[in-house]
Amino acid sequence: MTNNIIAIPMGDPAGIGPEITVKALEKKDIYDACNPLVIGNAAVLSNAKAFSDVQVDINAITSVSEAKFEHGTIDVISLDNIDASTLTIGEVSATCGKAAYDYIKLAVELALDGKVSALATTPINKESLKAGEVPFIGHTEMLEALADSKDPLTMFEVRDMRIFFLTRHLSLKDAINQMTKERVRNYLHRCDEALQRLGVEDRTIAVAALNPHAGESGLFGHEEIEEINPGIEAAVQEGIKAVGPVPADSVFHHALNGRYAAVLSLYHDQGHIASKMTDFERTISITNGLPFLRTSVDHGTAFDIAGQGIASSVSMEECIKLAAKYSQSFFQVSQS
Repeated sequence: MTNNIIAIPMGDPAGIGPEITVKALEKKDIYDACNPLVIGNAAVLSNAKAFSDVQVDINAITSVSEAKFEHGTIDVISLDNIDASTLTIGEVSATCGKAAYDYIKLAVELALDGKVSALATTPINKESLKAGEVPFIGHTEMLEALADSKDPLTMFEVRDMRIFFLTRHLSLKDAINQMTKERVRNYLHRCDEALQRLGVEDRTIAVAALNPHAGESGLFGHEEIEEINPGIEAAVQEGIKAVGPVPADSVFHHALNGRYAAVLSLYHDQGHIASKMTDFERTISITNGLPFLRTSVDHGTAFDIAGQGIASSVSMEECIKLAAKYSQSFFQVSQS
């Protein structure tokens, strides 16, 4: 196992993925942190390099062993699945959707074979995936199937704050129905396991409250009394360091300042707002529950600005650095 090779599938060729990839890999500190390896198309990266005015060489290779891993050179395992000369940047394309899937599939295969230590993924487009008849709506679903994993667990990290999600893509009404004692207990165990795999020692997890003031003893709702608190208590009895429910208007502030190792957010926007208001560009997603580490930028393909050379690579840089930061601990715990 090579613990410092980070595979970077370049995403939808018509989006900003190729651009933010070449911009990020122009930075020397990325190479100080890891050995980045792009999975994509050399011609598309060369075009992105040109319109972004990035001064690097593109080294097209066919295997990991051919990579140079030298600052100033971007190593790319180049797949011949798209014609860069006819590519229309900024538009939905079946060819691009299929190509983006191919890059991810190969990156997963390399991770499962132990040839790379982690994946740092770039944006893909749901409409292009559908047009390309790719049977998955997004990264998480692809990774779940390709790695034969069940129900991956999403964690956001921004600065020193980590956020897990009890529910994600549900209406608020449906999400509340999922906030059961057993689900809270189960997710606290899963969060603790994820933190352990990332090498976090003091794994105190705060559960965010649903209602104002955590329900104020039933004055503002009974979910905390009937489901959330009993779930926390059950997990604590089983050895999990969990506290709460902590009012949502303060729990993220305390986590950012080091009181908790992580927060379990009860629904999508509760945690997303907290992280993105802290630092939108540096909010990075980590997918736990896979046999390898995966980080991802938390933005889309940005077709409206793709091809103009103006996309920021800050999120991509943080994504790669976070994969490098955690990959060795993740590997060691996974093998223990």
